[in-house]
Parts: sequence; C-alpha cells; structure tokens
Amino acid sequence: MEARPRLLVVVALLAATVSAAGAASFNAKNYGAKGNGVNDDTKPLMSAWKAACGSAGAVTLVVPPGTYYIGPVQFHGPCKASTLTFQLQGTLKAASDLKRFGNDWIEFGWVNGLTVAGGVIDGQGAASWPFNKCPIRKDCKVLPTSVMFVNNQNTVVKDVTSVNPKFFHMALLSTKNIRMSGLKISAPSNSPNTDGIHIERSAGVYIMDTHIATGDDCISIGQGNDNVDIARVQCGPGHGMSVGSLGRYVGEGDVTRVHVRDMTFTGSTNGVRIKTWENSPTKSKAAHMVFENLVMKDVGNPIIIDQKYCPYYNCEHKYVSGVTLTDIQFKNIKGSATTPVAVLLKCGVPCQGLVLQDVDLRYKGQGGTSAKCENAKAKYIGYQFPRPCA
Repeated sequence: MEARPRLLVVVALLAATVSAAGAASFNAKNYGAKGNGVNDDTKPLMSAWKAACGSAGAVTLVVPPGTYYIGPVQFHGPCKASTLTFQLQGTLKAASDLKRFGNDWIEFGWVNGLTVAGGVIDGQGAASWPFNKCPIRKDCKVLPTSVMFVNNQNTVVKDVTSVNPKFFHMALLSTKNIRMSGLKISAPSNSPNTDGIHIERSAGVYIMDTHIATGDDCISIGQGNDNVDIARVQCGPGHGMSVGSLGRYVGEGDVTRVHVRDMTFTGSTNGVRIKTWENSPTKSKAAHMVFENLVMKDVGNPIIIDQKYCPYYNCEHKYVSGVTLTDIQFKNIKGSATTPVAVLLKCGVPCQGLVLQDVDLRYKGQGGTSAKCENAKAKYIGYQFPRPCA
C-alpha cells in the first residue's frame, strides 16, 4: 500500500527541478512530449503547462530541442506563479487538418508576468491558404491565428521565429503592457491575411528590433488601442504598417497615442497607412499619432490615408466614414515609391491636425511624384517632395 505514494513523489521530483535560487523548472518531455515531429504532443504540452502554472514563485517551462507536432492548445491562467517563462528551444509545428481548429492555434490567456522566449512556431499554412476566402468575401470563415495573446498583463515576447501561419502570425487581444522584441516573422508575399502582428483592444504595446516579411500587413493596429510604440522594425514584403481597418463593426473603440519610428519598408505595397470603412455603424476616433524617421525602399504607397477603404469589388463609395482622424503627424519620411502618387490623403470628413514635415519621396518610374488630397486639412513643415496638395 506504500508503493503508490512513494512513486508519485518520485515522478513529481523528476518532472520539476528547483534551482538554488528557488526557481522551479518544468521539462515538457517529463510529461510525455516526444518532440519527434510525428507523435501528437498536444496533451503532453498542456499537462506540462498545467503543472508549471500551478507552481508558486518564478517558474520556467522548458520545451527542449525537437519538433513538437500539436493541434490547438490553450495555455491559460490565472497561474500561481509570480512569473512564468515559456522557454521554447525547439519547433512547434501545427497540425494541418483545419477541422481541428477554431480561431487560433496557440493561445496564451489570462496570465500575469508571462515571458515567451525563443524557438520556432511553424503554422504549416500553405495547405490552408487556398481555403481562405477573406480577401474576396465578407462572410468568409476566418482561419486560425498561430499565436493569440488574450487578457494577459505584463508580458514579454522575445527572440521568437514565426513562419507560414494559416492566418495571422500573432494577435494581441485585450492585453496590457506587452513588450515584443527580436522577432523574425515570415511567410511568402502571396500568402493571404498573414498579418505579422495584429493588435486589438490593448494598451501599452511595445514592438521593437523585429523583422517582418509576410503576405499582408507587417503590423496592423485594430480598434480600441491606446499607447502603441513601434521602433526599429524591418517591414517587407507585405502590405506595410496599418492603423485599421477601422469602423466596420458596432461598438468599436478609439485608437489613440500611436508612435511609429525608425522603421524601414522594403518592397511593400504600402508604407504607413490609415484605413477606415465607409458607413461605420459606430462613431469613433483615431487620434494622436506620430510616424517619424521612416525609410521607404520601392514602396507602392509610402503615405496613405484611405477613409473609403473597401477591398471588395462591389463597393458603392457613397457613405462617409464614422471614424474621425485628428492630430496625425508624418515626419522625416524619405525614399522611393513605385507608384506616381507617393502621398495620398483621402479623408471622409476633413482630417484635422494633419502635419507633414520633411517628406522626400521619389518615383522610381518615368515622370515625377505627386500628392493627392481629399478633405484633408494639412500643415506642411520643412522640405516637401512631392509638392503639397493644392
């Protein structure tokens, strides 16, 4: 009768180790994960997370080198750990059967003090991209995002590589205070809706020192965000960096205090873009934004505001956007455009407080570069090429 309790104690000691400093470390392989790229490691990884999350103090969950084939996983809190580090040393490889998935693949949720570090996240998206009808249909079925952060606080994501997601690479939903750095995000330029990082209803988002080459927006800032700081990001190929699209759904929140700086765009469709839908069901605002010290290398539309955004074929363009744009600054933006219109400011209602300072954008083709404006009340400071709108 004594054998089973002793055995359980031994298993527990093998599963978790404690350093001299008192930090507990959990190894996913001690919970049955194989990491051979063949066996389904979904349940073992979730078991390892449950054990780590339930341990007090500073905790690390180690996923050792190897390839871990997994379906959808939910790494949820709240956790007893004061800090929890998910240390990925190998590769997480997504199952290819879409029937297994909902809206996301890997979900970190309701955790305070989470760090996700290292490793490769492979969404195996190529087989799924033909089933993505969102670029042409409003009622499309959304494919799973590779990594979703939901309702987390005080999060760090660093040195992670994400490749070939089925939909978005990473999405932040209702997060507070998240710092992301050293990320390498990639998918083919023709992969649909593979946004690098999508942000929604979040506050205190910092993204820096990251390279994103994908098939859609490198970074997309959706509705309901405040205090987003983006610095030293290499973007391209892809659709550039967008605020929006905004104003499509009922109850959307404002987007305020966005600072984008020291970015380089290479071969992207757009540089920095603000896009809002016409006929918005809810009034909202996008305000207090600064885009500065940006380099454009062969970019289609380096600076663009589009308040008549509609990616579908049957757009009537007879309504006015319900999103009001105020206090938007474009400063020290230089480089080359692959279309003649390097600056397009197309506002639904007059954009208030637009500032363009020290803009130098040259057309790569024959002829000069131009700017076009519609309902845009802009102030021009310093050097301007193309010439400001009349």
